[in-house]
Order: sequence, then C-alpha cells, then structure tokens
Amino acid sequence: MRPEDRHSSPAGAAAEESAAGRPPADVTAEGRPGTGALPPVEGPPEAGAHGSTEAPAARGRRLALSTAFFSFATGLSRVAGLAREILAAGLFGVSGVMSAFTIAFQVPNLVRALFADAALQGAFVPVFTELLEKGSRREAFRVASGVFFLLTLGLGALTAAFILAAPIVVPLFTPGFDPELEALTVSLSRILFPIVLLLAISGLVVGVLNSFGHFSVPALAPLAWNLVIIGALVGLMPLFPAGDEIYAYAIGVLVGTVVQLVLPMPWLRGRGGGLSLTLGWRNPDVWRVLKLMLPVTIALGLINFSLLINSLFGTLVSEQAPAAIDKAFRIYMLPQGLFSVAVATILFPTLSRFAARGARADLRNTMANGVRAICLLLIPSAALVAVLAEPITRLVYERGAFGAEATDLVAAALFWWAFSLPFQGVSLLFSRTFFSLQRPWITTALAGANLVVNAIVALALYRPLGVAGIVLGTVVATVAMTLAQGALLRPDLHGIDGARTLSAALRMLLSAAALGAVAYLVWAALDPALGRSLGGQAGAFGAATLSSLLVYGVGVWILRVHEARQVASLVRARVRR
Repeated sequence: MRPEDRHSSPAGAAAEESAAGRPPADVTAEGRPGTGALPPVEGPPEAGAHGSTEAPAARGRRLALSTAFFSFATGLSRVAGLAREILAAGLFGVSGVMSAFTIAFQVPNLVRALFADAALQGAFVPVFTELLEKGSRREAFRVASGVFFLLTLGLGALTAAFILAAPIVVPLFTPGFDPELEALTVSLSRILFPIVLLLAISGLVVGVLNSFGHFSVPALAPLAWNLVIIGALVGLMPLFPAGDEIYAYAIGVLVGTVVQLVLPMPWLRGRGGGLSLTLGWRNPDVWRVLKLMLPVTIALGLINFSLLINSLFGTLVSEQAPAAIDKAFRIYMLPQGLFSVAVATILFPTLSRFAARGARADLRNTMANGVRAICLLLIPSAALVAVLAEPITRLVYERGAFGAEATDLVAAALFWWAFSLPFQGVSLLFSRTFFSLQRPWITTALAGANLVVNAIVALALYRPLGVAGIVLGTVVATVAMTLAQGALLRPDLHGIDGARTLSAALRMLLSAAALGAVAYLVWAALDPALGRSLGGQAGAFGAATLSSLLVYGVGVWILRVHEARQVASLVRARVRR
C-alpha cells in the first residue's frame, strides 16, 4: 500500500557492469541530478539508436546494476517501513482503532490503484517510451503535460466529492464495526484521501524519469515517506488527546506523500521538456494513454480490491482481524518490494522499448530471465517466512500494545501469505509485459477472475479457518492468475522459455526445502538458549537466516542454477574493482 505497488534481473540480473565503469543506473558521478545530458544507463536517445545498437550483454550488465541499486534503495525504504510498522504496532497493536486506520487507508489506496501510480505508469510509460524511440521528445512531453492536466482536474474533483460523500461510502467497507469505529474510519479517510491526487502526479513524474532510465531518486522517495511518518508518530502524538492519537498517523501519511511527490521533481530538469497545465484533450497520444489506462486501471483496481475484500471478511471474524492481516501483509511486502518490484520496475521501460520495435525475441528473453531471477530470490524468501512466521512476527511486532495473542493472529496470516510470494512476483512481471505490449485487457479480465476466486474462497473459509481462510483466498487466486498469464503470453511471445524456467524453479525448490529445514532446526536450538529478549530473538533469527541462506546458496550452485552463477559473476566483477 503506499508506495508499495508501488512499484516494482533482469536481463542480466547478475552480470558484471560494462568495462566503462559507469555509475549505477541513473546516478551522476556526483550523485546529483543530471545537468542536461541523458543519464548513462537506459536513457533512450532522440531516435532510440542507443537501444537498437547496444549489445545484449552490455544491456544486461546495465540492467543488472540498475536492479541492484533499485533493490538497495527499496531495501532502505522497506527497513524504514518496518520501523514505522514496529512503532505503530507498539502504539496501537491490532486494536479496533488500528483496524479503522487500515480500512481508512485502503479506501484511497484502492482509488490510487485505479487512477494513479502503477495504473498510470502501466499506460503512460509504453506511449511515452514509444515517442522517445521515434525521436519525438517534444511531443512526448506534450503528452505528459496533457495527462498531468487531466489528472489534476479529474482527481481533484474526485477527492472533493469523496470528502463530502465519505459518511456514505466508507460504511460499505466496515460492516462489522460499531458506530464509534465507523465514525473514526470516516474521519481518517477524509484526511487520507488527498493522497490519491498527490500519488497520481508522483506516478507521472516517476514514469517520465523511469522512461529515461532514472530509477534512483524515485526509489529513494518512499524512504522519505516512511521517515516523515515516523517523525509524525513521535512528534505529533503527544499533541492529541487520549483516544485521538491515531490522527497523528494519518497526518504523517498525508505530509509524507507531499514530500514523496516533491523529492524527484528537480530531476526532470535537463530532459528536454517539463510538465505544465496544458489542456491536451485533442492530442491523439493523450487519448491513447487514457484508452490504455482504462483496462490497466480496472485490472490493478480489481487486484487491490482483493485487499479490501480481506478486510471486509476480517471485520466478520473479529475487530482485530483486518489489522492482523495488514500487519502480516507488511512483512510479506518486504521481500516482494526488495526483489520482484525492483525487477519489474527496472525491466518495464526496456520491455516497452522492445515491444515498440517489435523485437519479440528480446522481449521474451528479457522477461524470462527476469522471471527466473524473481524465483531465485522469492522461493527461498517464501520458505523462510513460512517456517519462521511466528519468530518473525514476535521479533518485529511483539512489544507495547502488541501481545502474544496478536502475534499468533498475525503469524497465522503470514504463514499463508508466504505461499503466494513467488507467484505474486512473477505475476507482477507478467502484468508489466502485457502492459508493454499495450495489451492490458488480458490482465484486466484475469484480474476480474482473480477477484471472484478470492471472494469465493474467502467466503467459504473465513468461518472455519478465520484469518487463515481469508488469506488463502488471495493465495489461491494469485496462483491461478499467474498460471493463466503465462499461458496467454505464450502465443504473443512465441513461448515464454517455460521448460528452462520450470527446470530452474524445481532446483530452487529443492534447495529451498533444505533452507527451510535448516532454518527451523537452528532457530529451535537457539531460541530456548538465547531467550526472548530482543537481542536473543534477533540472534536466533539471524543465525537461522544466515545458515539457511548459506545452505540455499550451496544448493543452487551444486544444482547448477544459471541465475545463481550470474549473481556470483557480478559480485566477483564488482569485488575485483
């Protein structure tokens, strides 16, 4: 949620950087915004010649370094986000107040998914990149300005309408809340809803920068978002009367989103254009973005609506359930954001360029390599999270208002979330591939089916299984959607390198099984010896994680998983320098 989708090996998820020794991705040697020249990595020239003459190995090296830097920046943000969640959990636990905030945040977050951020980028980046490939940079920025004007006008009006209609809309998502909690949810949603407009503009800015191969500052902006919220929780809570402290959280989110929007804007300078409030409704390319945005909007909105379905059913289990599911989801998003979102975000402009050129073989190979890179990283993550769900939850959350009962509830949700980790990562990259092909209606139809499956399974299982049954609905739907996406991509790309990917995934699974066994055995041996102090828990979990990852690394090396050897090659090359 938040910049969470936000975004998202890459063809060379782990090759060495080019011999020229350029700085990663889009960062100038001084670490400042560029001063007029295009960034050294993935910045399409006026006619797109750079991409067309570039050797695949060189492209792979630059994509690998872009992904590595993006993952590092995302990792910093996720750590800060985890600190934010730990602080909030200690202050509010999984209380009804926290559930009210969760749903108040999810409502604008759903609208954000419909009209902003990933939805906007999924439609805008392919068109903007295509114009850059044709050498029409001025026209590309005219299109960006037209979209900027329409977003500001439309979402500004929508925000005003929601703030007025919140007492009617919000209760639809809180069927199990008492009147007091319902009123609190309405008030919080009114504070939070303006983030829809802010994130839409932010998504447009990030889409422009990503099209030029600039990933670092947009990747770091969520870090600032988290730090602002932490500051608000610490600094503003004492200013509110007892019972109203949750408003500090909502204000922090709003202010943090403003900071996240403003931070990347200086990097637009020197790109050959800028954003202005220009009415571009007669521009055919603006309409093309809007037409592409419609199915992307519906698809991502349906996917995000599944989170609201989880919260809706959660209110029927207990008033703690929505917050518990959300807390587990936050941990689940840590590896998701570090790996699959990074891979998908870095590869998306490249996939769009290949699609614009009709280079189907390059597109297929880049996507398939990205899928295997995601699996290499998320299969062991899933095994580790599933095996150590309870220790992870206790270490991260159990303090203050968050007690042992809350740990059990969140750990149950986290265990089941883990099974969807690799599938969700692959699905994200498949979706970006469809968007790059400007064929988003396929993902839209699958997202609708995903929502139906999620709702049916959750409806069937929430009574007998509680929180676990609700999360299982999402897991089953995610697996089904990923398999369907892969099947539907095959005709477009003349295959998806499925046999090679399946062979690699099976070897990764074997290694992950050994990882899971070692992780549990090491933790079980150290936990009673080190005790349940924060340091003792961290020591047991850290030892279990490091030893199990070592076993996994040895396993994929012995089983000759090619992507693991790519990673080793990149590391060796960087160390030599």
